[in-house]
Amino acid sequence: MRLLEQFGAIPVNSAVLTSVLSEYRIAALEKTGDLVRLKRGFFVVSPQASGQAISRELAANHLFGPSYVSLESALSYYGLIPEKVYAVRSVTIKRAKTFSTPLGRFDYVTVPEKYFPIGIRQEIVEDRYSFLIAEPAKAVCDMIVATHYLRLQSMRAMQDYLTEDLRIDFDMAKSLDKTIVSQCIEVGKKKRELKQLLNFLEN
Repeated sequence: MRLLEQFGAIPVNSAVLTSVLSEYRIAALEKTGDLVRLKRGFFVVSPQASGQAISRELAANHLFGPSYVSLESALSYYGLIPEKVYAVRSVTIKRAKTFSTPLGRFDYVTVPEKYFPIGIRQEIVEDRYSFLIAEPAKAVCDMIVATHYLRLQSMRAMQDYLTEDLRIDFDMAKSLDKTIVSQCIEVGKKKRELKQLLNFLEN
C-alpha cells in the first residue's frame, strides 16, 4: 500500500498513522497484516506493504526507551557468538521490562544511569535508518553486569567465561576495546569482574 511505503522500516505510533489514515482504516490494515501492532498505539509496517524488511533492532529502540541493543543480541549481531538469539535484549535506565510481540520477545535490562551512555554506537543501515547498539566491549560488560550471581575472580575464570561460556573466539575476545571497559569500571557495578576483564585484555 503506497501510503504505508513512506514509513518503510521505521516503527510508527497511532498519532502519526491517523494523520494519513482513519482509525477504521488502521484497524482494517492490522487485520490484513499490513500493520503489525507491537504494543498499544505502536506499529511497524509489514514487509509486503513497505517493501522493506523489518529491523527488530530498530523496533527494540523505539518500543521502549531510552535503550540500546546489547547483551547476547549485540554479540550475535556482530557475529561474536555462534548461537542465534531469538529474543532481542536491550539495556535501559528504566525498570526492566519484557514485551511479547508478533516479532518475538523484547527484553530490557536496567543499568545505572552514569554507566548507560558508555560504548554505544549508531548503526546505519543502507542510509535508510539507524539504531543504537552496544560496541562489542560494552555488550560483554553488560553481560557481566546484568548476569546475577556471576563471580569471575581470576583472569583464568574470565577467559573461560568469554571463550567457553559465551563462546567468543579467543582472538576476537582479546580485541575488545580496553578504553570502554575502563570507563565501565569507573561507574559500573561488579568492578571486580570488570577489572578481571581488563586484566585479560591487557595480558
